[in-house]
Amino acid sequence: MTEGLEADVDGMDDVAKRRDELAARVRTHAGEIARELAVLQGGDYGQETFDTDRGSWTLKYEAGDVQYLRFDPKSGDEIYAVSSKQPPEPEALETAMMDYGAFVAAYNEYVRSFDGLLEDVPEEFPEIESTAELVAERDRVVERIRDVGNAMACELNRYEGEYGTYATTVSGTRWELKWDGDAVSYLRVGGSDGTYLLSQYGPPSAPEVRRLADDVEAFVEAFNDHVDDLEADLSQVSFGERP
Repeated sequence: MTEGLEADVDGMDDVAKRRDELAARVRTHAGEIARELAVLQGGDYGQETFDTDRGSWTLKYEAGDVQYLRFDPKSGDEIYAVSSKQPPEPEALETAMMDYGAFVAAYNEYVRSFDGLLEDVPEEFPEIESTAELVAERDRVVERIRDVGNAMACELNRYEGEYGTYATTVSGTRWELKWDGDAVSYLRVGGSDGTYLLSQYGPPSAPEVRRLADDVEAFVEAFNDHVDDLEADLSQVSFGERP
């Protein structure tokens, strides 16, 4: 009854070692293909599938290195020849390796299919018109508007306080000026999602400046009317006669 228990058990260490060595070589070799694909396709990650007579191979890569190499035979289960989880079973790896050469040949054919692809692409292109003059004119107009905004900020600071906002409606659109001390922080047209004609960041586009510049005068006139109303109110203040 104990004869079977006394028999030697064949070890799998040698098989597992050979499997691991082969899997490491496949990972290194497929990693070269992954890097070439990343360079060719111009991205840090992606995947490509290559068909062979026995099935198809899908190589997924990220950051120029292989994430997995999967063999889908025409019959049987898929095999991950390279995986981030665990190496394949020895028999599965052997099955995949029987078609690995065909996979590499399919990859090489894929690369050769791009030969001459860019030969007819022109190397010279039309000259590009400069925007320097337009930008300079835009900046000049914006700077004039900023001078007006700073003058308004100075008056508002004197009367209203160190910082705040002044808003009015021009041609049915809300104009809002925010000041901080004697300087304008922003001049916004069109509410919270509107255009910043003046801001602490860059100027608006030239078309936006063109669209809004004509209404700056009306905005200033509305502000002046606001100031006149304030002066009129103050002129009516009386402290009465002293007893």
